[in-house]
Amino acid sequence: MNSPHIDVLFQPFRIKSLELKNRIVMAPMTRSFSPNGVPGENVAAYYRRRAENEVGLILSEGTAIDRPAAKNDPNVPFFHGEAALAGWKRVIDEVHAASGKMGPQLWHVGSVPASGPASDWVPPGPVESPSGLVAPDAPRGEAMSDATIADTIAAYSRAAADAKRLGFDTFEIHGAHGYLIDQFFWSGTNKRTDGFGGATLKERARFAVEMVKHMRAAVGPDYPIILRVSQWKQQDYAARLAEMPADMADWLVPLVEAGVDVLHCSQRRFWEPEFPDIDGESGLNFAGWAKKLTGAATISVGSVGLSGDFFGAFSGESSHPAALDKLIQRLEREEFDLIAVGRALLNDPCWVSKVRTGDSGSLKDFSVAALGDLV
Repeated sequence: MNSPHIDVLFQPFRIKSLELKNRIVMAPMTRSFSPNGVPGENVAAYYRRRAENEVGLILSEGTAIDRPAAKNDPNVPFFHGEAALAGWKRVIDEVHAASGKMGPQLWHVGSVPASGPASDWVPPGPVESPSGLVAPDAPRGEAMSDATIADTIAAYSRAAADAKRLGFDTFEIHGAHGYLIDQFFWSGTNKRTDGFGGATLKERARFAVEMVKHMRAAVGPDYPIILRVSQWKQQDYAARLAEMPADMADWLVPLVEAGVDVLHCSQRRFWEPEFPDIDGESGLNFAGWAKKLTGAATISVGSVGLSGDFFGAFSGESSHPAALDKLIQRLEREEFDLIAVGRALLNDPCWVSKVRTGDSGSLKDFSVAALGDLV
């Protein structure tokens, strides 16, 4: 942790109206501490602690847009309705009071069911997805009609406008991990024969492209939009949308042209090359290829600062503090622009300030028990 090159993590970064004091992003992590979908003072204090301890940009847990089954857990927060938006106003005011920057992650889970304690919860409206599938050959819920697609795009647009109106510095669209937007991308869950389906990834990206265009119109040209994407799905960790760089370009370039400024590229281990058969084991990771192909800024993420990846951690394996050498090397060569940190920051609001000062001795292990409280 005492690398002489650690300063690369603490260089400022700017894109459009968003000015960050360093390159460290708090990754969005579902916490389920908002009863009835309303974030309270404990949620505001949780995010403020990260702002006080030098996190450059905080991305909230997933927040549900205004669709009846946008979430699959009753304690996941809404990002609509008077009470929930008042709660989020309190959150951003607290973060700004601590000189932090923050954006909500806007969420629709599609047909993905809940797991754990919320697995029996039933949403107040029909489960919806591109083709009524949760995974290949696995029916769940209803296929979306033209009308429900239009209503969903409108709900995303309202959420974007509300994020700006409340004073958030940006927002992130959750387009990864097998949730609704990703279900449109994935050939295994998008069997539509209309303009929102198709044999190619570029065709299946049309729903997200149209949605981004509407969200861009809602916030104007200078407000930054982040989109989280992934190859893997929680339904299938080995799933891949893009087998070659050309496929990735067909997928991501239209989204950037539609108005996405930053691609948040989720992978299990940030140091792994996305296409090792092309550029070897030392090649670009997912975020590196996304930046090269689109010209957009990118956020990398995946097992930063801890041993073991998050799949093992959430199944009960403990993780220990790990060196940041690989991360620093990739930032120094400008492979990507920002790095998102998940479990290490969930467990310790002071992680960034400890890294900056070289206080490696007080960095904490992570265990699944950390999910039980808002530290």
